[in-house]
Amino acid sequence: MAKAKNENRVVVKVFLYGIQPQIWRQFSISSEVTFIALSNAIQPAMGWDNRHPHEFRHGKGKRLVDVIGPIGLEDQTDGEFQDESVLTIAEFLGKRKLPIRILYRYDFVDEWIHEIVFEKRMAGEGGPEMLAGARACPPDDFGGTFQYMQALHGEIEWAHPGYDPEAFDPMAICFEPKKSKRAR
Repeated sequence: MAKAKNENRVVVKVFLYGIQPQIWRQFSISSEVTFIALSNAIQPAMGWDNRHPHEFRHGKGKRLVDVIGPIGLEDQTDGEFQDESVLTIAEFLGKRKLPIRILYRYDFVDEWIHEIVFEKRMAGEGGPEMLAGARACPPDDFGGTFQYMQALHGEIEWAHPGYDPEAFDPMAICFEPKKSKRAR
């Protein structure tokens, strides 16, 4: 079956590693956006505040040494480095058959590792659109997967009062960038 020419979007599914029950999101985004725009969509979709460094990793088999990330990480990469502000999703995917999986690493201290699956191509317009998901993402600066699982199982107290690990409303996700406050 030939690919339709108007399939200018991709459905992306994001899973957070190391947490059960699973925390995941599914959204669609234009394939013409760069990887920095993809990161900027993953952040609100997952519930992160975008306050920490990130990178995308891919490669053959279990050797994920190729990095797509911000300038400054290229000297810390064993494999090929690509600038996330230049590389588009369409260029990365090319004509390869989907699904394609890569990793997204956020907050190099807490080490939140996400699996990203480019599931399928589709037609559409506009910005990112949330499709589905489950469970609340851990708050930024929570301490990583191990500490989160300890809190989830009642071994330590929640450090964030009012946090509900089961709460997720796909309609509440806003992909518009937050306005930055200017210093006076």
